[in-house]
Amino acid sequence: MDFDLTVEQEMIRKEVRKFASSEIAPVAAELDENEQFSTDLTRKMGEIGLFGMFVAEAYEGQAMDYISYIIAVEEIARVDGSQAATIAAGNSLGIGPLFYFGTEEQKRKYLPKLCRGEALWGFGLTEPTAGSDAGGSLTTAVLDGNEWVLNGSKIFITNAACDMSLGVTVQAKTGTRPSGKPEYSCFLVEHGTPGFKAVPMHKKFMWRASNTAELYFDDVRIPKKNILGSKGDGFHQMLQTLDGGRLSIAAMGLGGAQGAYEAALKYGRERQQFGQPISKFQAIAFKLADSALEIECARNLLYKACWLKDKKRSFEKEAAMAKLYCSEVMGRVANHAVQIHGGYGLMKEYSVERFYRDQKLLEIGEGTSEVQRIVISRYIGC
Repeated sequence: MDFDLTVEQEMIRKEVRKFASSEIAPVAAELDENEQFSTDLTRKMGEIGLFGMFVAEAYEGQAMDYISYIIAVEEIARVDGSQAATIAAGNSLGIGPLFYFGTEEQKRKYLPKLCRGEALWGFGLTEPTAGSDAGGSLTTAVLDGNEWVLNGSKIFITNAACDMSLGVTVQAKTGTRPSGKPEYSCFLVEHGTPGFKAVPMHKKFMWRASNTAELYFDDVRIPKKNILGSKGDGFHQMLQTLDGGRLSIAAMGLGGAQGAYEAALKYGRERQQFGQPISKFQAIAFKLADSALEIECARNLLYKACWLKDKKRSFEKEAAMAKLYCSEVMGRVANHAVQIHGGYGLMKEYSVERFYRDQKLLEIGEGTSEVQRIVISRYIGC
């Protein structure tokens, strides 16, 4: 067994960490406070190659392995969850479905702009009445001559309502299967299409500097060729997209845990009480030791899942495990970090307050912790 990263992977970690520290860290708190999506930062992340990392060079991607992509997400999340969310959703949910399921024409049309970081693409799955039950979607698509007509709405869609948003992939009901279950298909809808409206969502508890949207489709007509793959492939496409997306959410948990741990360790060494640094007290030292232990376990689990994906082996169970464990590890580490900071941990001047808030979505987005346990239990034969 070889646990060493390649020279290229180590270089990616170094360069992305340098970028996050120099470009994101100085403005993260202000962007969070103002609920401001940063077009400038997003374009800069595109310029250093953080979009389309696993996409073939023919579409202006980086043609890297999945572990390299996950390391990049991890290093951005180590500094700020909002910018990591932009990268994770931009790649796994926006670019991914187009790259894996799109026609050659669709790939040539959209991927170069997305891979250069000049535009963003959303993934419209969640609805007001369909979250964990993704098979309960009510949005419909009806074929009328050479056009599909979409009606319905989506909610909590990342990267779908900012100045850089180019369009969204939308899952919609297109019929009923012989079993009686709904048939779903996915469609590509560009911004500016009549009847399509994207509205930014505000007053969020977490990821305040990322773009989140509600989407509305009122007799939206798109060309017949704008279907992704074949009619009826939508549910399979959604499941495969979420499998890859869980790895990026896990990377956000891992990176966020690392950031919170490092902040707590630094503060523990500097804060003096009873004549010595508080890190010397067993109560604090044990919190830091537990955090270091869980981060190490989380990293090994996540990297193994990515290794399986890169080897084109089954990784779905491990992806669910990594998403579940890494997201919950960040919760425990961030909680320790706030406790170690004491009253200062509750103030926005300290980054651990933001880590504490940003963590919670990781247990909810792209499959709740409860759903991950259902997935895992099925894989182990329960």
